[in-house]
Amino acid sequence: MTKILIGIDTGVNTGFAIAADRGNGGELEQVESLSITQAMGKVKELIEKWGNENVCLYIEDARQRTWFTGGREKAQGVGSVKRDAQIWEDWCNEQGLNYLMIHPAANATKTKADVFKKRTGWIERTNEHARDAAMLVFKRFAKF
Repeated sequence: MTKILIGIDTGVNTGFAIAADRGNGGELEQVESLSITQAMGKVKELIEKWGNENVCLYIEDARQRTWFTGGREKAQGVGSVKRDAQIWEDWCNEQGLNYLMIHPAANATKTKADVFKKRTGWIERTNEHARDAAMLVFKRFAKF
């Protein structure tokens, strides 16, 4: 049975990626950047199509990050991303979804576009948020 893995990189520009694990690890099927509400809508569509038991969200949890660089503006942005991680966790619980909150250190973040293309084979245009979401689910085996 196919398992659908959804990668979420929280933030104003929500990174959103879909990978399908058909027993060989998650193969990317979609990599993009959306608003938080658009991403939540797509999650609901995937649940309707594949069933809750076959879908799991892998959400980068900025609340677990303890290292930061930059000034006051950067700190405000970090606070916003942490709040978004909490929103995602609350929403998943309210909806009864399968999800894992992933420590940022456990993900290959900030992958440059050329390296991402070589590593994943994904040739379409991406931004940093979309790539971060994709790396949460690329070649990952479903754990639910």
